[in-house]
Amino acid sequence: MIRSLLLSLLLVTLAVGCSKEPEQKEIIRPVLAAQVSTDANRVGRSFPGRAEANQEVDLSFRVSGPLVELPNDIVGRAFKKGEVIARIDPRDYEVKVQDAEGKLERARSALKRARGEYRREMNIYKEDPGATSKTLVDRKRDLRDSAAGDVKSLEATLQAAKDNLDYTYLKAPFDGVVTARYVDNFQDVKAKQPVVRLLDRSRIQMVVDVPETLISRLPEVEKIWVVFDAYPEHKIPAELFEVGTEASLTTRTYPVTLIMDPPADIEILAGMAGRAYGEARDEEAGRGKVVVPAAAVFTPDTEKQSYVWAIDRDSGMVSRRKVTLGELANNGIVIEEGLRAGEWIAVAGVHSLKEGQKVRIVEKGKE
Repeated sequence: MIRSLLLSLLLVTLAVGCSKEPEQKEIIRPVLAAQVSTDANRVGRSFPGRAEANQEVDLSFRVSGPLVELPNDIVGRAFKKGEVIARIDPRDYEVKVQDAEGKLERARSALKRARGEYRREMNIYKEDPGATSKTLVDRKRDLRDSAAGDVKSLEATLQAAKDNLDYTYLKAPFDGVVTARYVDNFQDVKAKQPVVRLLDRSRIQMVVDVPETLISRLPEVEKIWVVFDAYPEHKIPAELFEVGTEASLTTRTYPVTLIMDPPADIEILAGMAGRAYGEARDEEAGRGKVVVPAAAVFTPDTEKQSYVWAIDRDSGMVSRRKVTLGELANNGIVIEEGLRAGEWIAVAGVHSLKEGQKVRIVEKGKE
């Protein structure tokens, strides 16, 4: 009897235990969201481009002669503005300078004598006109003027000879790096024959193609930065340098040149690919108003009122918020009433959310 009673109690206990349903864990859904800001009327665009040197030139001598100074390891070497990169044999040009100096010295002596003879003849003519003649005075004056002309001509010849001697030095016209070498040392080179190529790395350029529908908005651009594919973590500030005046016939885009200072911790080389990003104010959105993505706004089928899902940042709870819509903007819809700066709203999946639902915010742009 007792044994039967114990067995019955055990079966009842097991039955009760098995009938308990396991507790269901609350599922918190991730929702793409954005924070409302008075800066929401900023429009962003990006365009691909490649790095270009600010300046890149082939350097040549202005005179001819045999090279006597051109290091074998010159490619890759950096030079400051005015530093000597290469030199041709100066001896022939030194001789020409010396010859011009000698001729000029003799011409100056001749001019000195001609001036003295003219003054002497003029004084005689003034004191005793019968002792000389006006013709002789004029001849002495002409000789003086001719000697002065010789001096002036020889001064120009000497300066040209000195310039040519200076041109035997090939100097860097700007701070840069030699990227190519076209001749060998001790080779005879002609004037204007390329010797080396010099690349200016003091600043970097990037040319991007901007559609004609956006080119008129360039004055509204407030911020530009560039990200190169090789260094995705580096945002390099840039500025507008030049805007092309002719559109491409095939793409209907204008070439826009950006310029930037190279970062100290990375090396940007000509040809590196990247993207230029620009941010401008959307004047269509009006000042002091906010703009939200069109996907954040919904209107139930049974109503004419528009809503957004506001999200409590602390609790993660969503609540339906009435909003008054304004005009369309390039990057969304203007909200006249119903939202304040700093609030969070859902910007995707709004038709599947429910009042009071708990969600996990996934910030737009960081998903």
